[in-house]
Amino acid sequence: MSIWSEVAAIIPAIMSGDSWEMNTAFKKDGMWLFSAVLTLLGGILAHNIFKYVPFIERHLERTIAVAMYIMIAAIIFWGVVDRFVFSNQWSGSTTIPPFLFMVMAWFACSYNVKLRTHLSFSEFRSKMSPRNQMGVLSMDTVLWLGFCLLAITTSLRFTVLSAQNFQMVDGVDDTMKWWFYITVPIAFTMMSGRVIGNWLEDFGNYRSGNTIIKQAVIGGDV
Repeated sequence: MSIWSEVAAIIPAIMSGDSWEMNTAFKKDGMWLFSAVLTLLGGILAHNIFKYVPFIERHLERTIAVAMYIMIAAIIFWGVVDRFVFSNQWSGSTTIPPFLFMVMAWFACSYNVKLRTHLSFSEFRSKMSPRNQMGVLSMDTVLWLGFCLLAITTSLRFTVLSAQNFQMVDGVDDTMKWWFYITVPIAFTMMSGRVIGNWLEDFGNYRSGNTIIKQAVIGGDV
């Protein structure tokens, strides 16, 4: 089977909604090509949503991250009270928070890509010529998109495998693990939109002669 036929088989598998068919299709090498297109097109779509809907651009990721943090704190707090005051313990109090933390971490990571508070070496790169600055920023873009591609591909495979095996969160009878796993490719698709948006902003500054690399501030906004 050629790689193009493997890619073509993925769409019907997704449309079927059957986790077994999706798992079979996602195992093929064509999944990498499919995910590459998904990463780019999904990133472009996410970038345009951020561009034309400012409320989402400013609040979506950090609202999700803060909501997950509050839920984690509330579950842990109640778990302590329930155990030491009422001599009882909800079985999900130690298994749900790690999944919520996973959701919080990746959406927060997407937002921090926007803020450029990752390792950017701005002190060193700001001394380069504009052409070299644009070169290293373009290299960063390729690496970030490659990171998104890797995460989207592997997390989609893991999600459908979890759904196929009907994996439940330990200690909870009505909560599936794949409900949490599916947020990972969503977060990384949003992250690819942030990466594309950053590169377009940098390229615009390069063409107009404006400052390309600015000092990022942790906890700040740009």
